[in-house]
Amino acid sequence: MVANRSIRNQFLTQLIIASSILLIIFSTMLYAYIKQSIYDELSQQLVKQARYIVQTFPDYEEGEKIDAKNLKNALQITAKVIPPPHRFYSSIEWRERESNGRYFIDLIYPYNLKSQTYLLVSKDITNVSSMLKKILRSIIIINLISLILIVLYAFGLSAMLLVPITRLTKKLSSLNENFLTTIDTKTLPEEFVPLGESINKLINRIQTFVKYQKELFIGAAHELKTPLNVMKLKNDVTLIKKREPEKYIEALQLSNKTILEMNQMISSILEIGRQEGAHFELPQTIDIIDFIRKKGEDFALLAKSENKTLKLDLQPKSVVGCIQTTLLNQIIQNFLQNAIKFTPKGKKIILKTRQYDENKIKIEVIDEGPGIDESIDLFAPFKRLGNAPGAGLGLFLAKSAADAMGAHISIKNRKDGKSGAVATLILTTTPQCELPIN
Repeated sequence: MVANRSIRNQFLTQLIIASSILLIIFSTMLYAYIKQSIYDELSQQLVKQARYIVQTFPDYEEGEKIDAKNLKNALQITAKVIPPPHRFYSSIEWRERESNGRYFIDLIYPYNLKSQTYLLVSKDITNVSSMLKKILRSIIIINLISLILIVLYAFGLSAMLLVPITRLTKKLSSLNENFLTTIDTKTLPEEFVPLGESINKLINRIQTFVKYQKELFIGAAHELKTPLNVMKLKNDVTLIKKREPEKYIEALQLSNKTILEMNQMISSILEIGRQEGAHFELPQTIDIIDFIRKKGEDFALLAKSENKTLKLDLQPKSVVGCIQTTLLNQIIQNFLQNAIKFTPKGKKIILKTRQYDENKIKIEVIDEGPGIDESIDLFAPFKRLGNAPGAGLGLFLAKSAADAMGAHISIKNRKDGKSGAVATLILTTTPQCELPIN
């Protein structure tokens, strides 16, 4: 049997059950309170009568009835002296009984200690019992009517509460990559504002992703078409007439070089596909500082081989966090590769970490290269600095990885008066979504 996953049906069921239980408990307590109050009042009357009889008529014999005319406020009360129903003791007893269709409450009260007799004071409570039954029937009828009203109220309340959810559902169901608009959170109830803001953040990320994907495809087509046209033109010119063997060799070498560049570009595009798979990698709990230290030590050897220095300035000594290691490795590797590429020989590169906030860490790679043009979006695909070799997809991949991790990435020129750039990653050390339970 398929479980009912309707929020409205679950809400209706829970509200009706909870309200019904509460109504039954309240009605039971009300009836018990009314009954107990009436019986307490009757008990007090009988005890007063018993005390009055004991004090006023102390000489009645066993089995003798007490004339009701002599009793004070003795309406529907009878009294007589009886032997002890069990071992004599100086306390009172209560009992209810039915006789000939009528109901009575009896008080057995110690009367004479010497003769060990009791006083039986009885009161006809038939009218009281009838009244209590009417009250019980009235409470049951009221409960049934209240239950019907509760059901109607539950239907109305559930419909009202589901209006914002229905609105969000219709909004989301109408979204596609050509029609992505954010939700106006001002029209949402206060409780749904965080959900609306989260959806807007997701929509913005989707818009950015779609934008970058379109730029990537257009850029890839352009970047591949241009060398192909150049190679074809060169081959056509070469084939117009017979030439020396050296010219054919030169044309073939140029073609091989162009093919190699195109192959590198295709490899970079394939790397984007592999990275998109890494977006779904489960975060791992690691020592982030130790991870960065090991990566920095590896690149320090590469920098040394090119007569450059990579210095590690890592603080604090340890920061344990839950992150996607493949994506972090992609970003750090790109930062360090660019820094080594653009830093002249004999210059220095600094890999620096600092605690940025309670659960954030700031990672910086500072180089002594020529700096950047801050008016250019370096994170767009196929953006290159100067005449640097490469497909221009490294920073695009780094930005995509940072977005997937919920991190902030930026590249700025140095502000300390020296030439060079500062690549910054502000990383949250806790996962940005709930992890699946294994």
